[in-house]
Amino acid sequence: MLMLRLGVVRGGRGLLELQRVSHLHRSAHTAPNLEYKPIKKVLVANRGEIAIRVFRACTELGIRTVAVYSEQDKGQMHRQKADEAYLIGKGLLPVAAYLHIPDIIKVAKANNVDAIHPGYGFLSERSDFAQACMDADVRFIGPTPEVVRKMGDKVEARTIAIQAGVPVVPGTDAPIDSMKDAQEFAKTYGFPIIFKAAYGGGGRGMRVVRQFEELEENYQRAYSEALSAFGNGALFVEKFIEKPRHIEVQILGDKYGNVIHLYERDCSIQRRHQKVVEIAPAAHLDPHLRDRLTSDSVNLAKKVGYENAGTVEFLVDKSGKHYFIEVNSRLQVEHTVTEEITDVDLVHAQLRVCEGRSLTELGLKQDNIRINGYAIQCRVTTEDPARGFQPDTGRLEVFRSGEGMGIRLDSASAFPGAVISPHYDSLLVKVIASGKDLPTAAAKMNRALAEFRVRGVKTNIPFLQNVMNTDQFLYSTVDTQFIDENPDLFNLKPVQNRAQKLLHYLGHVMVNGPTTPIPVKAKPSSIDPVVPMVPLGEPPVGFRDVLLKEGPEGFARAVRAHKGLLLMDTTFRDAHQSLLATRVRTHDLKKIAPFVAHNFSNLYSLENWGGATFDVAMRFLWECPWRRLQELRALLPNVPFQMLLRGANAVGYTNYPDNAVFKFCEVAKENGMDIFRVFDSLNYMPNMLLGMEAAGAAGGVVEAAISYTGDVSDPMRQKYSLEYYLKLADELVKAGTHILAIKDMAGLLKPEASRQLIGALRDRFPEMPIHVHTHDTAGAGVAAMLACAEAGADVVDVAVDSMAGMTSQPSMGAVVACTMGTELKTGISLERVFDYSEYWEVTRGLYAPFDCTATMKSGNADVYENEIPGGQYTNLHFQAHSMGLGNKFKEVKKAYTEANKLLGDLIKVTPSSKIVGDLAQFMVQNSLTRAQVEEQAEELSFPLSVVEFLQGHIGIPYGGFPEPFRSKVLKSLPRLEGRPGASLPPMDFEALEKQLKQMLGDEVSPEDLMSAAMYPKVFQEFKEFTSNFGPVDCLNTRLFLDGPKIAEEFEVEIERGKILHIKALALGDLTKAGQREVFFELNGQLRSVLVKDTQAMKEMHFHPKALKDVRGQVGTPMPGKVVEMKVKEGQQVEKGQPLCVLSAMKMETVVNSPISGTVAKIYANTDSSLELDDLILEIKE
Repeated sequence: MLMLRLGVVRGGRGLLELQRVSHLHRSAHTAPNLEYKPIKKVLVANRGEIAIRVFRACTELGIRTVAVYSEQDKGQMHRQKADEAYLIGKGLLPVAAYLHIPDIIKVAKANNVDAIHPGYGFLSERSDFAQACMDADVRFIGPTPEVVRKMGDKVEARTIAIQAGVPVVPGTDAPIDSMKDAQEFAKTYGFPIIFKAAYGGGGRGMRVVRQFEELEENYQRAYSEALSAFGNGALFVEKFIEKPRHIEVQILGDKYGNVIHLYERDCSIQRRHQKVVEIAPAAHLDPHLRDRLTSDSVNLAKKVGYENAGTVEFLVDKSGKHYFIEVNSRLQVEHTVTEEITDVDLVHAQLRVCEGRSLTELGLKQDNIRINGYAIQCRVTTEDPARGFQPDTGRLEVFRSGEGMGIRLDSASAFPGAVISPHYDSLLVKVIASGKDLPTAAAKMNRALAEFRVRGVKTNIPFLQNVMNTDQFLYSTVDTQFIDENPDLFNLKPVQNRAQKLLHYLGHVMVNGPTTPIPVKAKPSSIDPVVPMVPLGEPPVGFRDVLLKEGPEGFARAVRAHKGLLLMDTTFRDAHQSLLATRVRTHDLKKIAPFVAHNFSNLYSLENWGGATFDVAMRFLWECPWRRLQELRALLPNVPFQMLLRGANAVGYTNYPDNAVFKFCEVAKENGMDIFRVFDSLNYMPNMLLGMEAAGAAGGVVEAAISYTGDVSDPMRQKYSLEYYLKLADELVKAGTHILAIKDMAGLLKPEASRQLIGALRDRFPEMPIHVHTHDTAGAGVAAMLACAEAGADVVDVAVDSMAGMTSQPSMGAVVACTMGTELKTGISLERVFDYSEYWEVTRGLYAPFDCTATMKSGNADVYENEIPGGQYTNLHFQAHSMGLGNKFKEVKKAYTEANKLLGDLIKVTPSSKIVGDLAQFMVQNSLTRAQVEEQAEELSFPLSVVEFLQGHIGIPYGGFPEPFRSKVLKSLPRLEGRPGASLPPMDFEALEKQLKQMLGDEVSPEDLMSAAMYPKVFQEFKEFTSNFGPVDCLNTRLFLDGPKIAEEFEVEIERGKILHIKALALGDLTKAGQREVFFELNGQLRSVLVKDTQAMKEMHFHPKALKDVRGQVGTPMPGKVVEMKVKEGQQVEKGQPLCVLSAMKMETVVNSPISGTVAKIYANTDSSLELDDLILEIKE
């Protein structure tokens, strides 16, 4: 078989064979007045991948190549792939440069170019360009100017088709002149109709109109797009055929009147009338229909004397009738799939036909053209399917392509560092897969797409993968509505992009410093902790095994029956909350967790969740608190977990609807939580009962905790007397608590008070397990806990030695040592405690910027006077130093005491302790005494927390609100009666889930739902952070806080078996855009990221961004230029009303108003170039 071969070598035959065939046939050719004229130099009047495709074909045929490029394309690859390259269109707009015929002809003439290949798009279907080439004595690689004119004029092409007996769609006979013509056509044929550019294709200037109200807007948009893309805005109108297949036939003609077809392609998978996926041949196509399509195509081409490559396009309706659409008198984007199934190099053929060779000389006879298998082309574009395929622009930080058997790639500037411009088409690379049948080709395509790694811009790869996996695509037929009718195609698998996001994070820290607020100027230690040896195998049986087997009641009985003292370890939560501002990361907890599981299996529980750790994890550590719980549960299967539940406040600082508290406990239990220590900051029983019910309903162990204050051993302080605590305990036991707890959050329990309180509780409730929690601020914690144990407590709280003392819990080692050899022995090895402590001693050094010892060198017994809770004591100390009041901390503590008295002597624990602290700082800052505050209460502007407390927002304090202080402060403000949350309507979780899906763009887990319910703003910021930087919990703590040093090498395990080898190389200078380029080596490859220098940007002016949570701020949905502003400041607008028109990558998008209101301010003008999310205007409702 005589046939042009693809590439240079295919089965050992190639260019030499072509030359042999041409010599055999040239002498036999008898056509008059034609001669063979070899082409020595070709200029490609185009850019990107098609320019490179032609250059490669020329090189294979020994032809020299010339590129032209615009000012914006100086860095593009096509100019580097040519033998010569010349600038055109200097000073012109980006697209206009490639439409500037005089410059192109000038370059061709000045550099002895024999022929010009137009590629596709731009000037490829402009007859005046073809004529200009001929006039300059430069060959045009395509049809004659007259044929280009006839085929480019869609109306004349229709007329010729009718004359050739080819069926056509009803449409106008000539380009329409006005809107009136369009209206008349619509009245005659009805809707839907479609506008089409008269002088170009590719979906530009194409708009479907389904109703009269849309007619004018779509006419204007189609005209504008056509004018921009083809230099002529002329349109014609056709009746729009619903749900057709889009089938096109590849034709090839020579100068001697010979025309052949190379079978058809199915281009039905489209969006915005632009092809996304192309297949050759068309699957499940009736052979008789194929014959009619190919025959009509050849006849039409012969009718006009067509030469060179071209495509005849048809619509095929549901009944199998076909209608001519147009002829594309050029090479098509999708020519590749035809080459793969026919083994014909179309660009080679174009060049040889232009030289004067016949199809017969080239071995291209119709009988020799055969279909071999299937080929699929996917256009990988820099578009975001999740945002309506909006073009994305930016810098390619990473580019790695899919390759292998059966894969062909046609690309241009797809390489790391390439800049994707908004000025041109969004095509990044064409991926062509070949196989024996369609499923085989699709499998290869799927594999290749999965191998791609494109970072820095969004791509449509996840969408294309979904197409490849759709049964309709693989085993049935598709039509032009395929994308619209398959919404599951938009269930996109998120691109993880973990490595590059981590580099962004590290670069951000290197440029801008830590992402979490740093209380003191101290650097994390450079020494990493060493984890003690952990034995192989499963950890020993622990109390959690009892809980899982016996349930909460059986667990409580086992605790009470246990001989010896049980310990709860607070190292994983309250200890670091008190000493290290709650900043300990999951990374460091996970490392030591297996050691704890194997060596401390007889712990009553491990406190590791709830309280402040929940919001701090998201707010400052950029971690998911639920993931912490899940991962620790997997590593510690044998020790019960305990969390702090703030009664009706769950893990927040405000009131939540009852169903939110119940749902929270349910999800926490499902994720591995066991014991819920339920408390209320005022010991307000209605709030506590709600929390207890929620924890019990979830199946958890209910541990009702009485918050302790005062001193039961002091007969002079009797507001919170022994009787007060016993009555509270009576109510909690009646309510069904499994465990009774005393929560001494300030460390006020003295040994004598411990004996009295715990002794009385043990006498009153002999079968009830008792658990005591305290802080060691005064230094008497160990003595107090031993006294509690001797009085009958079953469990006391401790922290490992290096994380104990001061505002934390008493020392584990001290309690273990002091009870050795007694009936209270803990059964814990002191040697293992030392190992455990050594790990945390080194780990604590990593958190030096948060360590309370930076400002506080010891505990202080004055806590018995001021009653400041442990964690708050640390925070107030930090705050006082940061505000320059370090030398006045004594005054702050005194003010705290006075503020407490002003508010009626409260139980002080979050959030009531914060209220007292806010009032104390208010007094210090304003130099107010208690008497002055009382006297001026009606005139002062108190902190909001104080006002809301007096209104009743957190409940009713024991003894009632302080009067007349409350009335003076509140004046006419409303007061809440009873339990604050009781009046709140149930939380609408369905509505919240819908809102989160819109925000996150993916499935919403129950855990995400609860995080958003508890802390909506914090959760949103956390998700935005992870979207930009990914999960950063795989970084060690020093890198997380301080970033790497230049030339430092380190490893990061992003998942089991996947380790990144990273080296920090250099930090670039500040750019005009306020950015610095940070260079890394990742797995041996150079990577770089651009990081905004936040400090430098404060001194530079940049366009403001639209805030996503402000309804009236309208931002750009994609980068682009404003081509039309449709509103003015002060104008009233309705929801959905067009505000402006943006143009990007030759596609125009109308930005509509999200709300009704008044245009308050406009931030952009016509011709403004905007980036993604730049603020366009503000609307006031």
